[in-house]
Amino acid sequence: MKLSLRLLLVALFAVTATTIRADDAKTPATKDFVYKKIDAVELTMTVHYPPAWKETDRRPAIVFFFGGGWTNGKVTQFESQAEYLAQRGMVAALADYRVKSRQNVTPDKCVEDAKSAIRWVRKNSAMLGIDPSKIVASGGSAGGHIAACTSLTTGLEAAGEDTNISSQPNAMVLFNPVLNFHGIPMWTKYLPSGDEAIAKQISPTLHLSRNTPPTLIHFGSSDNLAVQGTEFVEKSKSTGNRVEQFTADGQPHGFFNRSPWKERTLYRTDEFLASLGYVQGPPTLKLP
Repeated sequence: MKLSLRLLLVALFAVTATTIRADDAKTPATKDFVYKKIDAVELTMTVHYPPAWKETDRRPAIVFFFGGGWTNGKVTQFESQAEYLAQRGMVAALADYRVKSRQNVTPDKCVEDAKSAIRWVRKNSAMLGIDPSKIVASGGSAGGHIAACTSLTTGLEAAGEDTNISSQPNAMVLFNPVLNFHGIPMWTKYLPSGDEAIAKQISPTLHLSRNTPPTLIHFGSSDNLAVQGTEFVEKSKSTGNRVEQFTADGQPHGFFNRSPWKERTLYRTDEFLASLGYVQGPPTLKLP
């Protein structure tokens, strides 16, 4: 009798363990990497791998940069977006970068770190199982700004890095980003002595060209920054670039962080990435 009970318990445990492993298989595996060291500071990147990923893959990748006014913020801000896009077949990364409250830096150093992150992903594309010609830069607010700067800022490359490996992405998905510093005191106050030369250098709209990659921008119509989005879109179209804008009527800055706009912006992002061939088929996300 005791032996039979013991066998039954063993069998139940085996079934439970199998069930847990099956559930875990639905969740993309993650791995942390140190992509950059500056003195005693180590900057990490959390990579979300898609199901059935293998190192020999050549998958599209997306790198997310959190918002927080170049002053603070959490690297996990875009975690749910990264998990979803990994399920859709992309390698999705959450990149840390230096900010004022933790490392006492100014926005130009945030841009430098974003460029380092894109370069690191491209340099390590074989290890990560990605296609180095299909890398998306993404982020929100200040994170959207530095994501845009990876494509639209010359210079600010970290010392010692191999600049033969491009730090420019192949597409951008930006969530209410700052797009112009020049002549705007509320932004230049973040720079060393309000340096206008740096302000121009890190103003993406000022550097749009025919080489700007396809871009999707998300804005709330009640966001004070929405006018910068309109300026960016109009100038992009005048230079012949592909740019699309998702507008959330009546929504303020940061609207994409909460439901239903988190899901709606992610759904639109999925459609945009599908149009580039980076994901396949219609979105699998259910809208609330």
